[in-house]
Amino acid sequence: MRDAGEPRNKEVASFRTRLFTAIMVIVATLTALGFYLAQRRVTADAEQNLRQTFQTELSSLHKLEELRHAALADRCNALASKPRIHAAIEDNAIDLLYPSAQAELRDLMEGDESPPEKAAGSLDARFYRFLDSSGAVIKPPNVSNVGELDANTEAQLSLNKLPDTQQIGYVQSAGDVHEVIAAPIFSTETDALVSALVIGFKPLELGDKHTGMQSGIWVDGHLHLPALPPSAKTSLNEKITSVLANSDSEQNYFRVDVAGAHQLLFYKRLNPGSLFPPAYEICVYPLASWAAHLNRLRWQIGGAGALLLLGGFVATHVVALRMSAPVKKLALDSEENRAERERAEAALASTAEELERSTRYSADASHQLKSPVTVLRIGLESLLEREGFKPEIYEQLSGLLHQTHRLTGVIDDLLLLSRVDAGHLQIASAPVNLSQLVDEWLDDLGALPDSPDVKIEKEFPGGLFVAGEKRYTSLIVQNLLENARKYNRAGGRIRVSARGNGSNVVLTVGNTGRPIPPGENIFERFHHSSTPSAASGHGIGLNLARELARLHSGDLRLVRSENDWTEFEVLFSTANGVNAVA
Repeated sequence: MRDAGEPRNKEVASFRTRLFTAIMVIVATLTALGFYLAQRRVTADAEQNLRQTFQTELSSLHKLEELRHAALADRCNALASKPRIHAAIEDNAIDLLYPSAQAELRDLMEGDESPPEKAAGSLDARFYRFLDSSGAVIKPPNVSNVGELDANTEAQLSLNKLPDTQQIGYVQSAGDVHEVIAAPIFSTETDALVSALVIGFKPLELGDKHTGMQSGIWVDGHLHLPALPPSAKTSLNEKITSVLANSDSEQNYFRVDVAGAHQLLFYKRLNPGSLFPPAYEICVYPLASWAAHLNRLRWQIGGAGALLLLGGFVATHVVALRMSAPVKKLALDSEENRAERERAEAALASTAEELERSTRYSADASHQLKSPVTVLRIGLESLLEREGFKPEIYEQLSGLLHQTHRLTGVIDDLLLLSRVDAGHLQIASAPVNLSQLVDEWLDDLGALPDSPDVKIEKEFPGGLFVAGEKRYTSLIVQNLLENARKYNRAGGRIRVSARGNGSNVVLTVGNTGRPIPPGENIFERFHHSSTPSAASGHGIGLNLARELARLHSGDLRLVRSENDWTEFEVLFSTANGVNAVA
């Protein structure tokens, strides 16, 4: 017992080690997964907060710009209503146009805003120009009063056509950028679009000292962000240009490295639908504080994970000890039951051998009996052909010949069962006309001399096909109908019905007569009824019919047997593409 116990103890110890390792791997995996998910959640929250901050700042900027644009629109409308301005524009009197507008726009150029406009930020204009009917800039006679501009900047104010609505744009000038607003001017007489007023302002800039956010404007392939050094600005401008060229979105964000520091860059279109070139608000957020916070959180999660692993180590050790105890007991029980299992396996093998010998004996016996029975039948048939015997002799010879036919049927059934038991019977499936088979066997039953006086009822469609082999399908139908005739009573009835049920066909055979006692296994091989009856059989018909039905991927079962009625049901597979009636 000591020699046998040592291997078992080693196996239990090995199981405990493997269990401990598996649990530790699970705990470590869950910890790493939790760390990864927490990191993703923190990253997503930080980016969400940055986006919200940017949207808040941008919303404030837009409110200020809306106030400024509204104030400018009022001034432009007031200016456009002046008869002298309209006369100067329509008569192309340049010497009168700008002097007439100077008096109207003096407060805008000099910064004399009313208190509501001051609340919207500075409305001081840097310059203004008029556009002619083709969208070109009308040169002012004295640039000192309207804001000086170099030729390149002034050329950027020209448009392909006059705008019929207020337009916003951004133009570059000597390293600086101007926000321009183009307001249309309509004729008071014809209501036609005759000119436009373009006014330039210093753009409003976003900024946040607490977050370190820096803002600028990207327009026409150039980035204006004064807070960045030139080298960093050039690199960032290339990245922004590439992203905007490959994106259809008017606002988005992505991560960049600016001067060696990780940044989160947001961009948003400032002048959608404008006749001026597209311009984008660029906001850059440093991620240093966010990265530091993330690192602190990583250390916290790492410390918690280390504590969890330590606790998991202790808990796993305890769990492994407790779970290995039943395993140890199971190993002992297994050793005790191994001999019993081996004995059971030996008995099962012996039973299988006996069954194989029995099957082989049945087959051999059936083959041996078939020849003498054939000789006997031929002899009886020869005697029946002779003349000179008394009538009672012919009657006895006929009875003997009938018994040889019955014996031949029993032998054939035994041979067929032997092939089924040995697994040698293969079904060559083909469409079989079930309706025709039933009709043929019903005609044969009516022609038998000892057939009782019964009424036959049929309820099935014509041309109903099933999948199977005709000789074995016919044998199933023969057994059911012969039993319905054999165990019927005088004046009784037989009812045969069939119906399609999806991919199956159900054949039902019922008959009047003495019911089958409950609990009696009529499908057992060589079964004989315990109820006294005039009818008797060899006890293999129903067993053979059920085995053949199962080989056809179907089944045979007793539906009911009570109150002078017994009913069997056999299930066949439908022949695909043949039946006209489902």
